[in-house]
Amino acid sequence: IDVILYLLDLRVLGDSLTVLRSPQYVTFRDGQWPISGEKIPDLVALTMGFSIHEDLDWPGLAAGSLFQRPRANALIVVRGLDSLDFPKNISSYPLENPVPFTLDSVANTVHTLFADSTPVVLQLAPSEERLYMMGMANTVFEDLPVTLQQIRGRLSQDGSVLTSLPLVSLSRNNEADLLFLSEVQVLYDISALLQKHKHLAKDPAPDLYSLELAGLEEIVRRYGTDSPQFTDATRILTSALQKFADDVANVYSNNAVVEVVTVKTFEAPLTRKSRSILESKQISNTGNPYNLAYKYDYDYAVVFNIVLWLMIVLALSVIVVSYNLWNMDPGYDSIIYRMTNQKIRMD
Repeated sequence: IDVILYLLDLRVLGDSLTVLRSPQYVTFRDGQWPISGEKIPDLVALTMGFSIHEDLDWPGLAAGSLFQRPRANALIVVRGLDSLDFPKNISSYPLENPVPFTLDSVANTVHTLFADSTPVVLQLAPSEERLYMMGMANTVFEDLPVTLQQIRGRLSQDGSVLTSLPLVSLSRNNEADLLFLSEVQVLYDISALLQKHKHLAKDPAPDLYSLELAGLEEIVRRYGTDSPQFTDATRILTSALQKFADDVANVYSNNAVVEVVTVKTFEAPLTRKSRSILESKQISNTGNPYNLAYKYDYDYAVVFNIVLWLMIVLALSVIVVSYNLWNMDPGYDSIIYRMTNQKIRMD
């Protein structure tokens, strides 16, 4: 009974990881197994069919197919609340140790394994104006408003969420409300651009999308969780996330994984090497001031041992063959000389 109460308490009170969409060959088991926030990048890598440095000891993800991998993975982090009111038939798991994380390692894996292809990698945090794009993302999302100033301009245009969504208690004149609506607008714009570029699903390289939304956190700070503004904001965001998941699944023909991580607050500030979209280029190399050598690849030890022992075996083979040839008696060991001697004797 205590275990059941503990799991129910995690379900209600804790932060959560929710899987909105996944292909049939990527199986998430039903259960309330908690997963650590720092393991989310490893989980995303496994769902995309990539290997990870350490085994993920989490029973929520079943072993996948060896011959199929998702065409895309989209992860949305929502800050400001611990759960959203998604349908009950969607897999959801408690999130423990909600430390900040990024998908930089997964993006690097995509770049390394599919360097000859053109994958789409988009990492965006609108409220912090943090952006990273790679591959075809620079072309597909060329017109995507990413700075707060650009998004505010997009909100004033026709077809924005200010005119298409029922705002009810939310106000377009309040800074916190505008920040939240700006992030919702980004979700809608990304969906619209993906619908225009459905050919992305035919590319052999998988695509990666990572979004971090902090507008709801500002709503909570401004109005509180018992306010009608918070209720309307969660309703709008839940609907926008479900529409985004449907659009991504439609573009990639149901071969995409869409996850939502809801975190009320992170336990530690995020420390990462990122590039702001407003940051000017730095001439000096601040990331490596001591001119240190690059880090070895994860497979370096394996390749080193293969090359080392192959060289040792080849060297020993050359020594043995050379020694036997040097001490060979041509008249006794060589079939050429033996046949020649017999022919001379017969003549």
